[in-house]
Amino acid sequence: MIRSMKQLPLEGRRVFLRVDLNAPLSKDAIPAVTDDTRIQAALPTIKHCIERGARIILASHLGRPKGEATPKLSLEPVAGRLAELLNCEIRLTDEPVGDGARKVCSDLREGQIALLENLRFNSGEKANDTKFAETLASYADIYINDAFGTSHRAHASTAGMVSLVNERGAGFVMNKEIEALGKLLNAPKTGYVAIIGGAKISDKIDVLDALLSRVETILIGGAMANTFLLAQGKKMGKSLVEDAKVALAKNFLRKASQKHVTVMLPQDLVVADNFDDATGTVVSADEVPATLMALDIGPEAAARYADAAKHARTLFWNGPMGVFEKPAYAEGTFVVAKAVADNEFGYTVVGGGDSAAAVHKAGIANSIRHVSTGGGAALEFIQGLTLPGIAALEIDE
Repeated sequence: MIRSMKQLPLEGRRVFLRVDLNAPLSKDAIPAVTDDTRIQAALPTIKHCIERGARIILASHLGRPKGEATPKLSLEPVAGRLAELLNCEIRLTDEPVGDGARKVCSDLREGQIALLENLRFNSGEKANDTKFAETLASYADIYINDAFGTSHRAHASTAGMVSLVNERGAGFVMNKEIEALGKLLNAPKTGYVAIIGGAKISDKIDVLDALLSRVETILIGGAMANTFLLAQGKKMGKSLVEDAKVALAKNFLRKASQKHVTVMLPQDLVVADNFDDATGTVVSADEVPATLMALDIGPEAAARYADAAKHARTLFWNGPMGVFEKPAYAEGTFVVAKAVADNEFGYTVVGGGDSAAAVHKAGIANSIRHVSTGGGAALEFIQGLTLPGIAALEIDE
């Protein structure tokens, strides 16, 4: 059993709140948050703690500082944005652990907020170091994890410290993710469609294999579709392919056939000389010119995928259909996104990462049943794997 934060005695207690504030920053001399989606997601949990008079210790990582204090990856811009959104002071410590951090945390009064400096400034975070975990745990009376996007990592702040704190539970984001993604694990196979895109088969083969026992149809897009098309004997020109994974692709298609799972691959593609070409050309997947590369699924494939998405009873989508960051190669992704949003009767979930960015960019996120805050975490969850950050919250009833 995992307790909700609503069940925990937060009043007057020091609450260690693991959140995901890993927001993108500008490259200006004084960095600023360029997308506060993750910060906004954490606000309801933080506000609940404030309203109940907790002494709040926020903790998050930002980027990949490799265990060293890196000024450009400081949480200072995040603290500033949080202060604006909450209209209150945020006390940022000068390091994740140490005498200064301890004093800031111990001096908190009810409703006040401290933010520990980037956890990954200390190598003990990713290493799940016992001493680092013990130090973090010593700051708090209660532990709450609301960072679903990091729950697949056994780090000090997500796993190691949890059992060392007297009481523990899940924040609103974490609870929502567990409930929403949990429905995919128990969904009937009939009418269950998965849309999987992205660059590499090697990044998605585990989830593809797991989905074979759960879904009825799999739609494959993005550059990973190129390798599947190559496995079918098609010539892919200069397209990004994983030559070493062709056998893996063939084996997957064979297993899908044995399990009576329909796998859709694009029958047409948008090709160009390179990513920076202002326009692309639509060609058959059987006729990719030797000098060009596939950068998006074509209009016929997009229409076919959209029809499957619109009529799915259960749908999971992870990964774009093409290089959607470039307007010339975004159409396939946006056509699919709109179809997912237009699905009125099915249970639709977008699994974080680029696909979540795409639905937000298309302005249709509110029409989808659930847009996950976690990319890798969502993929591991729907495979039925145990996520360390979630398992650590379990208590005996």
